[in-house]
Amino acid sequence: MAVFRSPDTSGRVTALLLRSVLYSLLALGLIVVDKRYDHLGKIRQYLSIVAYPIQVAVASPFQGWAWFRESVTTRDTLRADKTRLEQDLRVAQFRLQRYEALEAENIRLHALRDNTAGVAARFVVGRIVQVDLDAFRERVLMDKGARDGVFIGQAVLDSGGVFGQVTRIGQLTSEVILISDSTHAIPVQVNRNGLRTIAVGTGDSSLLKLPYLSTSTDIVKGDLLVTSGLGGGFPRGYPVGVVTDVKRDPAQSLADVSVKPSAALDRARELLFVWLKESDIAAAPLPDPKPAAPVAQPPQPGAPRP
Repeated sequence: MAVFRSPDTSGRVTALLLRSVLYSLLALGLIVVDKRYDHLGKIRQYLSIVAYPIQVAVASPFQGWAWFRESVTTRDTLRADKTRLEQDLRVAQFRLQRYEALEAENIRLHALRDNTAGVAARFVVGRIVQVDLDAFRERVLMDKGARDGVFIGQAVLDSGGVFGQVTRIGQLTSEVILISDSTHAIPVQVNRNGLRTIAVGTGDSSLLKLPYLSTSTDIVKGDLLVTSGLGGGFPRGYPVGVVTDVKRDPAQSLADVSVKPSAALDRARELLFVWLKESDIAAAPLPDPKPAAPVAQPPQPGAPRP
């Protein structure tokens, strides 16, 4: 059976247009009412309560999968993370140790500078690059030489006291003999009473001797020995050591006096090459009571000769 449809669609178009206008006006009215009176707020709240279980149900599979993946992390991954963290920790500890070393070095350099204030006309900080390990020699090699103005016989100090003297120089390096070397001697005086004598090395970096004092000499344990300044080699009044033992044998004419050096002869790393002020260079050297004991301190260039 054939179905006949009217070719006239104007009525249907008119109805659709009318409904569109009505729905648009209704939507606009609801927007205005909701904006002004918020009547739809409660409805949205109720709808959110109803929709919450649906939201949870939709999100639960994804959250469960993420939890599962995190829970089943392999042992190899954990081990790799542990190794990486240990490496990071070692690097951090290494850097911390370096910072501590730099801080200690900064403190030492400040001490060197402060201890030469008012004593030296000029000074240069040098580093020890080599230590002579010979049991009969107490020498160190420094990284300063003739290019820096270093000269033979120049005084070398550390933050604690007198360290030694320059015995040999090159263009870039110099050799320093320690005051504890068995061939070295230095004019000193007792700070307590001004008694002058000579301290000689023993080959032991922790021990000096005063071999030219009689048993009646006024010297006791604990006396501080300082440089006398005689001879022009060392600044006057700089610490040399502290008397640690005084032995007086009635059968001997000389006392046995032991001294502990003030300088860190076996630990120092930075030393000072000192150019003395003219006012600190003594006018006359201290006579050596025993010529056989060498005194490795020739006068500084420009110092007045006796």
